[in-house]
Amino acid sequence: MSSQVLTQQSSAADAFVALLQAHAVATRKLSGQLVDDHGLTISDYEVLLRLARAPERRMRRVDLAQRVFLTPSGITRLLDGLERGGLVSRLACPSDRRVIWAVLTDDGVAKVEEASRSHFAQIEELFGERLDADELGRLTELLSRVGPGEASEQGS
Repeated sequence: MSSQVLTQQSSAADAFVALLQAHAVATRKLSGQLVDDHGLTISDYEVLLRLARAPERRMRRVDLAQRVFLTPSGITRLLDGLERGGLVSRLACPSDRRVIWAVLTDDGVAKVEEASRSHFAQIEELFGERLDADELGRLTELLSRVGPGEASEQGS
C-alpha cells in the first residue's frame, strides 16, 4: 500500500473524522451528565423524549427501535430497564396481537421533563460556547444533508 494513501485524506474523509470526534466528545459529555444527574443513559433519554412527543405518548416498539437506530433486541433490553423503573409500560394492540406498544407513564413524563431542563441547558452550553447562531444553523443544515433528519424520518 502506498504511503501516500496512508498520509493523505480527502476533504470528505477529514469531515467524517471531525464528525466522529465531535460526536464522541458530545455523546460522552452529555451522556455522563444525564447519568450523573438523572440516572438515564443518552439512549434512555432519547426513547423517553420520542415517546413524550408521540401521539398519545406511545409508539410501536418496532417503530421506536427504528427511530433510535437500535435492533429489536436492543430496544427490548432498553425498554425492559425503563419498564422496571416505572417510566414506560407495554401495551398490547387490541387489533393486532403481534404489535406491542411502548407507552410513556406519568412518571416517565415527569422524568423526561426534569431531565430535559438540564440536558437542553448542557447542549446549549456545549454548542453555544463554541458556535454562534449562524454557525449552528449552517451546521444543522449541512448535517441534515447527510443524515435522515426528522422531516424525512416522518415519511419513512
